[in-house]
Amino acid sequence: MVCRQRKCGCSKDDEYKHKSDPENLEENMKSGVLRKAKNVSSKFRSSLRNKIKRKNDTGICNIEDMHEIQDHKAVDAFRQALVMDSLLPTRFDDYHVMLRFLKARKFNINKAKIMWANMLEWRKNFGADTIMEDFNFKELNEVQQYYPHGYHGVDKDGRPVYIERLGMIDVDMLLQVTNVDRFVKYQVQEFEKSLAIRFPACSVAANKHIDTSTTILDVQGLNLMSLTGPVVEFIKVVQKVDNDNYPETLSRMFIINAGPGFRMIWNVVKPILDPETTSKIQVLGSNYQRKLLEVIDGSELPEFFGGCCTCAIEGGCLRSDKGPWKDQNLLKMTPTAEVHHVQTASISDNDGT
Repeated sequence: MVCRQRKCGCSKDDEYKHKSDPENLEENMKSGVLRKAKNVSSKFRSSLRNKIKRKNDTGICNIEDMHEIQDHKAVDAFRQALVMDSLLPTRFDDYHVMLRFLKARKFNINKAKIMWANMLEWRKNFGADTIMEDFNFKELNEVQQYYPHGYHGVDKDGRPVYIERLGMIDVDMLLQVTNVDRFVKYQVQEFEKSLAIRFPACSVAANKHIDTSTTILDVQGLNLMSLTGPVVEFIKVVQKVDNDNYPETLSRMFIINAGPGFRMIWNVVKPILDPETTSKIQVLGSNYQRKLLEVIDGSELPEFFGGCCTCAIEGGCLRSDKGPWKDQNLLKMTPTAEVHHVQTASISDNDGT
């Protein structure tokens, strides 16, 4: 920890010499002031550092939260526009939520406001606010048997990892145990769990704000013949719900085991996707393990993807929902409210602190 007298970057011995050498005192003071001014100016131009204090029964958790100055100003303007039109419920008065919608509309406030208003209307009609309590997806175990998927662990940045083995989907059997409407409700419930539980727990565990995830999409065996009507319908519906109401929650995606069949599909799909979305996606063949292990520790990666985790007690990795969100002590340290508007900001004196 650097004391107030040494914020200019001097060591303790240098500080003693400064105090004991009158001839150098004035010069060193000027140098220190100039360095400090330069550091503050540089930091102010690039970002604001917020410390969100979250009180709980065990103490206070401080989460470092960096805000880019340009983003901070845009969010402030967007927030004022929402307040003016009575479009800002307390639960959504959150810096990062508003920033995600701005990013989704290239920081066009009017377009972001329309998207935001549509989201609020959709939530009301769909029942998203209470779906975590109201909806019971009792067929989950059977669904996972015919469509393996789930959250499992975190990447090296602390983000939750979501896995889908799309190439192993059995559409006929899947439609015997559920239907598209119920599956979409289940997906919305999972989105809500990520916002309310997974992201906050990961933020506490990593000591920084986290609101995006890493996705691994295993497409081994997938080809044009696999994309039957129900599969395409499901993908379209879930994608629209995600894009319209939970924008900018994907950090990166790895599409693995991409053979010639999938690459034909990808060549058709890629041109119609947003360039910013495709920039987050890496399409990999069967030699994907090294790339995954660069961003996900082996202990967090399932054995079937080249890691060393099996979650044998839980019945397999994709049934375990392994992650910081399963730690009851961490959950106690997450905020009791679902979202928080960050109202205070301070400027760090040193770029590295």
